[in-house]
Amino acid sequence: MKRTQRFKRVSKPKKPIPDSELDEDSAANLSTQLLKSKSTRINPKRPKILSLPASTSLTFDHMTILPREFFQIDALDLAPRLLGKFLKRDNVVLQITEVEAYRPNDSACHGRFGITARTAPVFGPGGHAYVYLCYGLHTMLNVVADKEGNGAAVLIRSCAPISGMDTIQERRGKKTEKPDLLNGPGKIGQALGISTEWSNHPLHSPGGLELLDGPEPEKILVGPRVGIDYALPEHVSAPWRFAIAGTAWISAPRNTLRPP
Repeated sequence: MKRTQRFKRVSKPKKPIPDSELDEDSAANLSTQLLKSKSTRINPKRPKILSLPASTSLTFDHMTILPREFFQIDALDLAPRLLGKFLKRDNVVLQITEVEAYRPNDSACHGRFGITARTAPVFGPGGHAYVYLCYGLHTMLNVVADKEGNGAAVLIRSCAPISGMDTIQERRGKKTEKPDLLNGPGKIGQALGISTEWSNHPLHSPGGLELLDGPEPEKILVGPRVGIDYALPEHVSAPWRFAIAGTAWISAPRNTLRPP
């Protein structure tokens, strides 16, 4: 006896709904279904930036400016404390991701030259900016540390962009959102649009260039400073470079950074 062959019933395709019969509610539901049916693309190469506290306003109008006393400690103590803090000028806000400490009697510190027209701000009270030109081209931003007369500072090596991306890209002359935008001290000065005229500017006062409080990173990395081969061996190898662990927004070389 032959088996009866079974055929799977195929439903007829639904006719498309004419535009005249598609009311606003139906159109909205249809759009929602289409959006849900498409997978969201995630770019795994997009650099990771530290998340901001839930209370942070995008305008940063209510963020706390760091007080003068915050800066008046040893540069080696101030440097890691600056990680995660915010630099703000006009509509540009950067989050500090990498720094280097320069101390009194440090053969790599500009203070070794004594007080000159250029280095005078380094010997001022902590909390002021020390800005100088490197090779006559790159504007380098430092945060003066310690008490007045000691001659110490912290170099801002790298940052992550938080606000004002269009302005940052215009000043840098680069249409990119990759770490190359801000992974170097000269790039920070350029992104902030500052010159040596900003040297000795109080970072703890409202207006102009400000240093705002920010979240403390969970983990940091330490290593020797960059580009100081002229210094004494003990200062060349000193682990006075600090960076936030887990972020792409740091400068080269990275293989010299280790957990403390």
